[in-house]
Amino acid sequence: MRFTDKGIAALKKRGDRYEVWEDGRSGFGVRVAPSGRKSWLFMYRFGGKARRMTLGAYPAVPLASARVKFAEAKRKLDHGEDPGALAKADKKAAREASTVRQLIDEYLARSAQGLRSYRNIKRCLERDVVPAWGNRKAKAIKRRDVILLLDGIVDRGAPIQANRTLSWVRRMFNFAISRDVDGMEFNPCLGVEAPGKVIERDRTLSDNEIAGLWNGLPSTDINEATRLAIKLLLVTGQRPGEVAGAPVAEFDLEQKSWTLPPERTKNGRPHVVPLSPMAVELVKMARESCASEGWLFPGRPSDRPMTSHALSVAFLRNEAELGIPVPVKTPKPDRVAVLAARRERRRIAFTPHDLRRTAATRMTELGFTRFVVDRILNHVEPGVGRVYDRYEYLREKRAALEAWGVRLEEIISGKKADDGKVVQLRPA
Repeated sequence: MRFTDKGIAALKKRGDRYEVWEDGRSGFGVRVAPSGRKSWLFMYRFGGKARRMTLGAYPAVPLASARVKFAEAKRKLDHGEDPGALAKADKKAAREASTVRQLIDEYLARSAQGLRSYRNIKRCLERDVVPAWGNRKAKAIKRRDVILLLDGIVDRGAPIQANRTLSWVRRMFNFAISRDVDGMEFNPCLGVEAPGKVIERDRTLSDNEIAGLWNGLPSTDINEATRLAIKLLLVTGQRPGEVAGAPVAEFDLEQKSWTLPPERTKNGRPHVVPLSPMAVELVKMARESCASEGWLFPGRPSDRPMTSHALSVAFLRNEAELGIPVPVKTPKPDRVAVLAARRERRRIAFTPHDLRRTAATRMTELGFTRFVVDRILNHVEPGVGRVYDRYEYLREKRAALEAWGVRLEEIISGKKADDGKVVQLRPA
């Protein structure tokens, strides 16, 4: 018979299964089961043997689509391929394709493990991505899925976290493409814009805030290691994670220097920090009072270093004692008021990273060039000059850090330091 949709719909079920073939399309037919279920068929010979393959069920696959599937299968046969075997292989691959949960596990183990932000990446993917996509096939994730995921994070009041999620999900799918996971060729994050507006933070501490923080530490329940880490962060201007995770072996008190290896710096380059007298004193205190298991500032358990998160928690739990300003809470906050309060708190409160910015700002105020301060902060210098200029600027960095140490002691003590003399530190 010549197939039409009306003719296929009119085929009745019988006591036994039967097949009807279309004139003019050799091997293209429809099978009618005793239940009345109808399936499209392609009957062909391959390797001298008769074979059959199913092209889909009617009416889910209409006649026009079935004819397209038939033409594609016949084309593969004409090229010496077994279309039925290829279809079975595709179905098996689809069943065995990686889920998003499996892709996340592989990405964390193979690519993200050595990153400084590993813990944050892992926490984000497991908290936001796994619940939404965990059991879905990674290859099936579309751009729209990414957009809806980010919208959900923004709607809960975390637009910057949505930006970070987009960045890490994009990296994860690029990793999948580079490793040919399930033959992936398309990153669903392509063309998706970051949903959160990034406002560059510019908070620095005033003299009163610096003195309040430093002198308020003894009145808190913050442990000795965390107190000293906070102080060393302000004195040296290094990153919170670099200070908190510092091994004792990185410090040479005879040379008055702190050497960070490439694997512990953001830009992957070794970094030498000259230690001012104030910094040397802090390191000595830490070695004597809290260093353990090779870490200057041990965490819990003590065989691991402290994390930068511990510094942030210390600030949040001791705002009043440390002089950290917080906005007045609204009596009956609604969602808009809560979000507004969060934004206001982020604006006026200060964080551990603000201590690094404060140190840098104060050194430039003392007359040191931004170029020298950038060397202290271990920022990457733009252009090709850094390739040819291998000078470490240790003398200039030491002068800036020592001058900042003297100025810091003046601020926290309220007394003018004598030239060439630094007042001894009080206990933490």
